[in-house]
Amino acid sequence: MNDFLSDVELYYSSFPIVDDTIHLVDEECHHIKNVMRHKEGDIIYVTDGKGIIYNSLVERIEKNEIACRIISKRPYENSLANICFCIPRLKSADRFEFALEKCVELGITNFIVFESQRTVAKGEKLERWEKILLAAMKQSLRAWLPKIYFVKNVSEIMKMEGVKYIFDQNAEQTFQPDLCTLRSTLSILIFGPEGGFSEDELKIENGELIMVRLSGHRLRSETSIITAASLLALQY
Repeated sequence: MNDFLSDVELYYSSFPIVDDTIHLVDEECHHIKNVMRHKEGDIIYVTDGKGIIYNSLVERIEKNEIACRIISKRPYENSLANICFCIPRLKSADRFEFALEKCVELGITNFIVFESQRTVAKGEKLERWEKILLAAMKQSLRAWLPKIYFVKNVSEIMKMEGVKYIFDQNAEQTFQPDLCTLRSTLSILIFGPEGGFSEDELKIENGELIMVRLSGHRLRSETSIITAASLLALQY
């Protein structure tokens, strides 16, 4: 990220931009007005979550809405757009959410959360996960709002097109990511759940399957997830 954004607050708006005007409501409005104490005439930075950060002038502050006029904008490439992290539900919600947050900080923008046959924690919490992703995007000054989906079994992932990388400590091949190769097609990185996969869960129905490992030692699921994201972040 460029130096000019190194010490700023970043806000998010999902509203369409009309006549170079950005609207912010709800929590963003509250934070700008009541926490950061911004006034009309102040400069703030806003992203639409679609790859652009806007340098904006606060023109109008109302009770539940703030309107800003765009002064300039800067687009950002989504370098990891073709890479999807498939993350298992973990028994520890804290460890799971920590992994999500750090992945966003490192540039990952596509997530699938899955249950496996040996998953302890069940069910989805998409609303909470989306809030974590949004907060991490703003905190790390990124311009792409991550997407997250939930599937109830691994077979749904195995039906997807693309190259699938299964992380397994017994794999012979070490994960040495070549970003050019990974970006050339949909690359699906699948991290094992606590207790590992059962044999029938790894039956591929579409695409290509590659078994890889990150280390000669056994890593916790959340450690593997963050390590892989870090290796990818070093490539761009």
